[in-house]
Amino acid sequence: MANESHAPKTAMIVARRIVRDIDRLSLGAGDKLPPERVMLEEYQVGRGTLRESLRFLELQGIISLKPGPGGGPVVERPEATSLATSLMLLLQFADAQYRVVAEARVALEPTMARLAAERMTPESLAELSDTVKAMEAGLDDQATFLEANKSFHDIIAWSSDNALFGYLVDALADILDGTMLGIDYPAHRRTAILRAHRTILDALERKDPIAAEEAMAKHIGEYMRYAQRKFPDVLARRVVWNFLTVAPPG
Repeated sequence: MANESHAPKTAMIVARRIVRDIDRLSLGAGDKLPPERVMLEEYQVGRGTLRESLRFLELQGIISLKPGPGGGPVVERPEATSLATSLMLLLQFADAQYRVVAEARVALEPTMARLAAERMTPESLAELSDTVKAMEAGLDDQATFLEANKSFHDIIAWSSDNALFGYLVDALADILDGTMLGIDYPAHRRTAILRAHRTILDALERKDPIAAEEAMAKHIGEYMRYAQRKFPDVLARRVVWNFLTVAPPG
């Protein structure tokens, strides 16, 4: 029983050592880790503990476990999926409401826009411009319009050259605009969003951090006021991990 109580801690230590070695050896996506027999000798643990460590890393998206001859652990590039799950679970068990996600946007996205104005590459600016064009072309199609809207905010987040902002937006992408929870965007609201995006794009193209920050703050502030006025029940809804399966309010 004592050994079982210490197994998770040992497995976590081994998982950290594996990640350290991936970094030390500069292994990238697609590279194989050593076979099990080699890792058992290297980390001086039992087979059960090693496999628990590898399963944990697989759940985090750091490795994949390929079955069969020639298989074994393969290094992957982690995505925001694990962060999304962790955030949703943390919010759920804190009894947090969707309002906290909206408030986070108000606080964070203007800073992302300011940093992006200082650091954005010409290539990212071109991609951002393309999302605005896609929104213009899809103005009468809410699904197409909002997909381009998500891309717009994602590009700005990553163009801040701050990976934490990028991963946060990636992790919360499906609930940032609230459509999965029932917030609707009629034609007049989509037109206002497009107008705001044009203003933000203009500030970014001029590399004006103050104008970009102010334009984004105004844009997200308008979103918050719209949601508070039209969908207070959505903002008051408790965040749950399986939010994608929750039916919108009737």
